[in-house]
Amino acid sequence: MHPLFERSFGPEAVELAASAGLVLDRWQADSLHVMCALGPAGKWACFEYAEWVGRQNGKGAIYEARALAGLYLFGERLILWSAHEYKTAMELFRRVRDLVDNTDDLRRQVKKINNTNGEEGIELLSGQRLRFVARSKGSGRGFSGDLNLIDEAFAYTRLQQSALMPTMSARPNPQIVYASSPPLDGESGEVMYDLRERAEAGGDDSLGYRDWGLAGDLSNLERIDLDDPTGWAAANPAMGIRISDGFVQRERNAMSDEDFARERLGIWPRRVGVGGPTFQVIREPEWEDASAADVAFEGPTAVAAAVSLDRARATIVEAGRRPDGLLQVRITTGPDGTLDSRDGTGWIVPRWRALHAAGARIVGDEFGPTGSVLVTAEQEGLPVDRMATADVARAFSLFYDGVAGRDLASRNVRHVDQPELTTAVAVALKRALGDRWTWDLRNSQGDVTPAVAATNALWGFLTMPQQTVEPFGFWA
Repeated sequence: MHPLFERSFGPEAVELAASAGLVLDRWQADSLHVMCALGPAGKWACFEYAEWVGRQNGKGAIYEARALAGLYLFGERLILWSAHEYKTAMELFRRVRDLVDNTDDLRRQVKKINNTNGEEGIELLSGQRLRFVARSKGSGRGFSGDLNLIDEAFAYTRLQQSALMPTMSARPNPQIVYASSPPLDGESGEVMYDLRERAEAGGDDSLGYRDWGLAGDLSNLERIDLDDPTGWAAANPAMGIRISDGFVQRERNAMSDEDFARERLGIWPRRVGVGGPTFQVIREPEWEDASAADVAFEGPTAVAAAVSLDRARATIVEAGRRPDGLLQVRITTGPDGTLDSRDGTGWIVPRWRALHAAGARIVGDEFGPTGSVLVTAEQEGLPVDRMATADVARAFSLFYDGVAGRDLASRNVRHVDQPELTTAVAVALKRALGDRWTWDLRNSQGDVTPAVAATNALWGFLTMPQQTVEPFGFWA
């Protein structure tokens, strides 16, 4: 995607690079065409431009051509080319230095090439400068760059962006260009994720954006054919030019699925903590596979409530057996049609009473936040079955194996597609409980009471007399 434009200096930039011995591929030239396009009043159409592509495809050559054009065609006074690591910045410096040194027309305009450690760069007789720097927290402060080339953007932070952006405000026609392979994990690459969200949202008339990576994310690799040469070629514009099928096959043999998907196919990790659920315990495809239409239970059921640590929220879930013999969990619905996932706790015992009257067994974790509600229920004469710590751990294993166990035959639990339950499973974290696991109410980012209640309700149903408890293992 890119803004509309009528004129571009891209062809001139490509021609200048070729005169220095840097012959660009068609896809690289296309990038320069958009990057060097003019918008209204003769300003760059793209204040920001981002190019995401796998390693060794040649994104560095795009930067080299843009830097040469800035120095020798566009009269940009200061160009800052930054990389995450010093050694990378120095390699980039040497490449551009050699292009200039080996081209008479370019070399004659050079005042000096600075090789001093930490001051590497090229200065022309006109006073224009190209600086190469390794980024730090304050990279960019004190400079006022007309062009800022952000290499290795996977390691570029919002703090660095905040230091850099104001320096361009007084420049007559500034531009910032980002290039990178995908972020290393869902917690880094925050600027890259921000740029992608802006591009996908549309409506930004100053952003040019191109991502060569395949669709999907690293949490859904089972849906992507990592061995398809068509996908290899789609994600790597330099296939057949500087990257061969044979070498990609050797990479495929030597790398893990995740590393190959990220580094060669440009598939991103799922962003963590921003923009919705992250499915860190039960993965999204497994949860989706366990979704089923709501059906009436056959026979008795069990219900469990779960209360949040701050007691602000609570949820009741019912578990039982479906007509097809599989198990099912669902958040119960009150008489007014409202799901029993509500604020506060005072409504739990009255709902338990109604559900018990309909034949449901009531269970709850006596050591968690629900423990006090169990006491109230007992004081009011309502029969409840308390879950000990070992029961809570066993419940987690039963729920996990029933939804996402490694043994496909054990995946016998279905859930009704309720957003509250899905969100809870998505944001929930796990914590150790002895040598087993349970849900982590303290550190999960959101309301996980539906997940906890579903897990405990399932245990309550499977431990009822005449119910068969499926084999389960200790998942770690």
